[in-house]
Amino acid sequence: MLRWKTLVAVGDSFTEGMDDPGDGDTFVGWADRLATMLAARSPDFRYANLAIRGKMLQEIIDEQVPLAVSLKPDLVTFCGGGNDLMVPNSDPDGIAEQFEIAVAELRAAGCDVVMFTGPDTRGTPLLRSLRGKVGIYNSHLWSIAERYHCAMIDLWSMHVLHDRRAWSEDRLHFSPDGHQRIALRVAESLGLPVEEEWNAPWPPPVEAEWMTQRRQDLKWAREHVVPWIGRLLRGESMGDGLAPKRPELLPLARIPEDDRETAKP
Repeated sequence: MLRWKTLVAVGDSFTEGMDDPGDGDTFVGWADRLATMLAARSPDFRYANLAIRGKMLQEIIDEQVPLAVSLKPDLVTFCGGGNDLMVPNSDPDGIAEQFEIAVAELRAAGCDVVMFTGPDTRGTPLLRSLRGKVGIYNSHLWSIAERYHCAMIDLWSMHVLHDRRAWSEDRLHFSPDGHQRIALRVAESLGLPVEEEWNAPWPPPVEAEWMTQRRQDLKWAREHVVPWIGRLLRGESMGDGLAPKRPELLPLARIPEDDRETAKP
């Protein structure tokens, strides 16, 4: 029998599901995919996804964690801090301290918690310079998970995510295939039976496609990295004005029509 009847997903664009397109302007993502697997095991399963793209960790803690606690879920997935680490001169030790306070609150409320390390950025131009900070942050996250008895999904060691096919065009978010593999990995950690292997080898790449991809680095930096830096300097976020896509605990088939309405000022 399924141990968890309610799931709340908390976080930023990773948990919202970018870039795994859904209906309209929404995204699917690993959390929705995981919820589908859980719902298949329990007809009364309910799910909420509070994640919003571009959120910094303190925003997640202030805006999403209290709501998650109020919903009284059995299971919470919690990932955040990646946007903070990308800020120049950010402190991974301080970010981890913020994260631990939120984990303590969720555990005190009786929720089981699933956490995630940051992925290895060594294969991404520019972002590979963040690898040291991500590694320090991940070490803290492992310690937090141990102290509070949380499940940990180690994205860093998921070698299948080192393949570019796991990533979308912007190289900052996962592709649909990447999200599916992460969903399968989380399902495995929760003891759910799955019909696919998250670490199944990728099909052989088409060499011509890889050669073309290597020449796209400058184009990628111009179209995706530079705009991100611009938003950062202006104090803007991709998630400004957006509400969570699924703010209530509801059966999976029921999604309120106004879930992605622009938030009212």
